[in-house]
Amino acid sequence: MTRISSRRTFFVKRVFPVLWFGLVGVIAGAMLLASAAGRGAGFMVVPPALMAVVGYVLFRKLLWDLADEVYDCGDALLVRNKGVEDLIPLANVMNVSATTLINPPRVELRLLTPSKLGSEVVFSPAVGLRLNPFARIPIVEDLIVRVDRARSKRAG
Repeated sequence: MTRISSRRTFFVKRVFPVLWFGLVGVIAGAMLLASAAGRGAGFMVVPPALMAVVGYVLFRKLLWDLADEVYDCGDALLVRNKGVEDLIPLANVMNVSATTLINPPRVELRLLTPSKLGSEVVFSPAVGLRLNPFARIPIVEDLIVRVDRARSKRAG
């Protein structure tokens, strides 16, 4: 059983948003204090509020749906997310797609029949240092080939 999801997922999903909203809160608080002391205008709280809203939207869309851990078990993937664990056979994967030009990169698995985690499983693959953002991710390429083989066996 090999882990194919990034080890940074916990930091990206849990720690970074706390740091982000904490920093935004400190900045907003400092601006409110400066405004109350008569050294600034109250409208200066608008940029931190916008940062909080944009951060929330981006985190919700790009980070919070990532699975916590994904392990390759040969003919299946063991997926853990929010305390729920499910073994997904590769033959149940309809499509594998990767988005690599964002950080962290994302892999989306669409399932033929929904699992305990839903009809889509999204995770961040374990990638080392990548100097070429356009390069293919070996884990994803291998997964695409193996899913196709598993579906061919199921159909045959």
